[in-house]
Amino acid sequence: MADAARTDQAAGDGACSSGAVFDGIDHAASAAVAAMTGGLAPSALIGAFGDWATHLALAPGRQLHLATEAVHQAVRFTTYATEVFAVGDQAPRAVPPAPQDHRFDVAAWQQWPLGAISQAFLLQQQWWDAAMSDVPGVTAAHEARVRFMVRQALDAFSPSNVAWLNPGVVERIVATGGLCLLDGVANAAEDARRTLAHERPVGAEAFRPGIEVAATPGKVVFRNRLIELIQYTPTTPEVYATPVLIVPAWIMKYYILDLSPYNSLVRWLVGQGHTVFIISWRDPDVSDRDLDLDAYRMLGPMAALDAIGAITGSAHVHAAGYCLGGTLLAIAAATMARDGDMRLTSMTLLAAQTEFSEPGELALFIDEAQVHLLEEMMRARGYLDPAQMSGTFQLLRSNDLIWSRLIHDYLMGERAPMTDLAAWNSDGTRLPFAMHSQYLRSLFLNDDLAEGRFRVGGRPIVLEDIRTPIFAVGTEWDHVAPWRSVYKILLLTLAPATFVLTNGGHNAGIVSEPGHAGRRYRMLDRPADGPYVDPETWLSQAVSREGSWWSAWNDWLIAQAPTKAPPPPMGGAQGFPGPYDDAPGRYVLAE
Repeated sequence: MADAARTDQAAGDGACSSGAVFDGIDHAASAAVAAMTGGLAPSALIGAFGDWATHLALAPGRQLHLATEAVHQAVRFTTYATEVFAVGDQAPRAVPPAPQDHRFDVAAWQQWPLGAISQAFLLQQQWWDAAMSDVPGVTAAHEARVRFMVRQALDAFSPSNVAWLNPGVVERIVATGGLCLLDGVANAAEDARRTLAHERPVGAEAFRPGIEVAATPGKVVFRNRLIELIQYTPTTPEVYATPVLIVPAWIMKYYILDLSPYNSLVRWLVGQGHTVFIISWRDPDVSDRDLDLDAYRMLGPMAALDAIGAITGSAHVHAAGYCLGGTLLAIAAATMARDGDMRLTSMTLLAAQTEFSEPGELALFIDEAQVHLLEEMMRARGYLDPAQMSGTFQLLRSNDLIWSRLIHDYLMGERAPMTDLAAWNSDGTRLPFAMHSQYLRSLFLNDDLAEGRFRVGGRPIVLEDIRTPIFAVGTEWDHVAPWRSVYKILLLTLAPATFVLTNGGHNAGIVSEPGHAGRRYRMLDRPADGPYVDPETWLSQAVSREGSWWSAWNDWLIAQAPTKAPPPPMGGAQGFPGPYDDAPGRYVLAE
């Protein structure tokens, strides 16, 4: 019997060993697929197009409708082509471009024959969008995916991308005697070289952290393996007694909130009399593969709160989180509320989601198949490379970030001037395997935070426990955190809340300094335990205001804690022996 048991045990051990080998083969195969496809799951695309094609084939009514629509589009095109040939650019267009589509803004696109070419393309684009939509039986996720992919394909074949059709390109070729095409080839070669060498784009070297950007004077007053905490030098004789902690996203480096002196939110807050601290995240490497969201919470905002309390002597802090940093801050705030930690005077969420059922077009890249492939890619490396995230965001805005660059830099041979925001956007960071996998699965796929299933310290947290006053900012054209998704914090908490909707996108809407022409925002308050108002009703009730939301936020912060005091010391407290380096510190400079 003992011999039989040993035999069974050996067989079991062999089976386990073989299973590990088989799993390893699967991991390697998936990682290879991820490397070839840039992290896009072929099964996700095949499944979406298969769902659409199958249901369209079974919907004769929808087929007839699309055929009728094709005839209608042909009639519209014929009418337009006849009129534009006769009266030129005075002819009314058959279909205008979308407000954010500037490919055909040049007047020549309204004249014969370019007017007919551009209108034929836009009508075709409109028909294909209709063909991908409203097919009975197709899931919403699959419909969104096929619409997106078809739009990407059509954008690639836009007549504006053809050198001999684009009037701006033709004019440039004539003016330079064709030399612009040689300049474009040189630009393309230089960009390819920099990409292969993992170097930043041309012009980014003019925006150096600590010199041209991230230059607000301050000190690193605390450091651990994941963060440096920067405290900024006061510029007013008195400061508001409640300090401000800013938690940026770690998907990029922190200094989007401390860009050039004229558009630095940090510098502006210091000038208003606030004591400002900001977290600068270390760029993780393969040794950090097991850092999860709770490690980021503990080593990030919780460690920062401990340091701020020791340095300033203040028992309370205004905390503000941007993008993913805001999501982490909401997790920390809910945990603190559950555990009776009352250190937060207020919580500000800047373009930050806490509910992920409607995350916008980013959801096109996040489903079970996509997450599995990303996990295998990260499993092999230990992290997600910033180039992967950059490629995803470029696809979301391909006309602005891919095709316009093809035209301007490569066909016209002109470099678009580098800006501080664009330079920052090229300064990406890695994302640890454990953290990013948990973020995608627990938050994006399962929506655990909003549903009360997210666990911290072995127990669930709920956003409804947060009673700290909330100031939430969404941006009108946000492709990363759509404002209606950001708005859902008002659905998930009963705390007093102020919601602001500002013009601009995910980055430019937040970097919205006072005095910048064309800035506007809407703002509306909700009292504690007040009734929920849906986003569309809110939009109809909130009056548009000219100017920057920064000023409104400053007034709101002061209203929460108006007391002033002498500036606190710059670091140096029991248990926190800093200060160390001058701002911006070491972590932001690491490659």
